[in-house]
Amino acid sequence: MADFDPVTKAVVPAAGLGTRFLPATKATPKEMLPIVDKPAIQYVVEEAVSAGLLDVLMVTGKTKRSIEDHFDRAPELEDALQAKGDDERLSQVREPADLATLHYVRQGEPRGLGHAVLCAKQHVGGHPFACLLGDDLIDARDELLKRMIEVRGMYGGSVIALMEVPEEQVSLYGVATIEPTSEADVVRVRDLVEKPAKEDAPSNWAVIGRYVIDPAVFEVLENTPPGRGGEIQLTDALRELAGRDSEHGGPVHGVLFRGRRYDTGNKLDYLRTVVQFAADRPDLAPDFVPWLREFLDERR
Repeated sequence: MADFDPVTKAVVPAAGLGTRFLPATKATPKEMLPIVDKPAIQYVVEEAVSAGLLDVLMVTGKTKRSIEDHFDRAPELEDALQAKGDDERLSQVREPADLATLHYVRQGEPRGLGHAVLCAKQHVGGHPFACLLGDDLIDARDELLKRMIEVRGMYGGSVIALMEVPEEQVSLYGVATIEPTSEADVVRVRDLVEKPAKEDAPSNWAVIGRYVIDPAVFEVLENTPPGRGGEIQLTDALRELAGRDSEHGGPVHGVLFRGRRYDTGNKLDYLRTVVQFAADRPDLAPDFVPWLREFLDERR
């Protein structure tokens, strides 16, 4: 493995307004919406920790205080559970605070994912870092982030996660121009285009919400004008890095992910995710799955 700086920090952008879930997200961050009984953002932090990243920076906004509260201790609640002898729930309540060292910085206004990443510059410094988007949950059995960190160790530069999507969905994603490498699941990224029309898409390999990013991205983002939607796009900065060599912050590689990804970015996919997680839970599935089958049979 080449001598590249190790990845030790994770950045989790969590400053979005969550308008697709209004009115539920008027006072509750979308990242705190539960997947069964655990907020979505906790799964994201757990994923970072399982990949060895114990330093996590949350990029939040002014309405996101409950995220900080969730990852903090709750002495009164803990005391009440301890007094009842409810050790199981006590452990569940303490778990978020014990996962990692959490830091927070506020994104003053929603100016795009690229700007949210730029807000991490002071904390990350001149080191590579992982960026995990809360809309995408990756199954804990599929160690995508760990693989991406390995690929960064081999090639340097940045690494993005790519997933094959149907042609009719390419306009919802950033899409990559790719070429193969000697590794079956690794490609060289030559170009990226944000949300192309179907006929303009260079492939159907779409960028999903996992990145391992070279610190050179900060200099690029500082000089990246607002793009699609008037926002600073991370895709534009990665496109610039894709054309560079390793001495200047490049190149960009992609890991082709064929595992289990759960989307929580809109209402329909969120509901699908909750059902899938519930059906996988050994404490719920024996009752939930037969009920779900019966319910669906009655709806036919």
